Amino acid sequence: MLSSPVQDIDIEFDHGTFDAASFAAASLAAPETLAAVLDHTLLKPDATRAQIEALCAEAAHYRFACAMVNPAWASLAVRALAGTGVPVGVVLGFPLGASLVSTLRQEAAALTRLGVRELDMVLPIGALKSGNYRAVEHAIRSVASVAHRNGALLKVILETCLLNTEEKLRAAEIAIAAHADFLKTSTGFSTGGATAADVALLRGVAGARCGVKASGGIRTLAQARAMLEAGASRIGCSASVAILRELGGE
Repeated sequence: MLSSPVQDIDIEFDHGTFDAASFAAASLAAPETLAAVLDHTLLKPDATRAQIEALCAEAAHYRFACAMVNPAWASLAVRALAGTGVPVGVVLGFPLGASLVSTLRQEAAALTRLGVRELDMVLPIGALKSGNYRAVEHAIRSVASVAHRNGALLKVILETCLLNTEEKLRAAEIAIAAHADFLKTSTGFSTGGATAADVALLRGVAGARCGVKASGGIRTLAQARAMLEAGASRIGCSASVAILRELGGE
């Protein structure tokens, strides 16, 4: 039996202050500071070894927040980034949010043993939409406990394009109650990606309790700026290098 009565969670908006304007200004001050909030990402199913190696080399060179890859590439990415200080992130239950909890736990444990330090997990979307909030919290809490025990962060992907406003609010509160370190908008593999409105909504729920990651369809500096100004504290994108160059990088 879960200890937290997730079906009775109240949606509130007074959870401390996150100064989005100041954070955005600081992040956009230089390519180096912007790189520090970008998750450099390659999750395409046809990604090759050479492409993953190039992703990791770019992550190390530009000092991105992390290099985000699929589980099959975790070992390679950890080896490639060893000694650089740039962590490896890996997705779980991706992109459907339909995995067994036991599978999620086992995969999280295996990945953190390999040296992965950030896990981006798709919450059980069908369970959420069915109103089975206890199952959603159980899945997130189970992965969070493995991640935190092994020194890793957990970002929970809500796949906001598939949710109505009430479901977004509910999912955000459940994820925070289950000890997520970040709320994340999207996988980028469904019917839509991040929007500034969704980022603002998630930041409104989170306050200063956790991070908010905007991900899915962010390809330009203008889009990245909009997400930061809406309240994102991390951005996931595959166009990271191009965005830095727009800001005046190499």
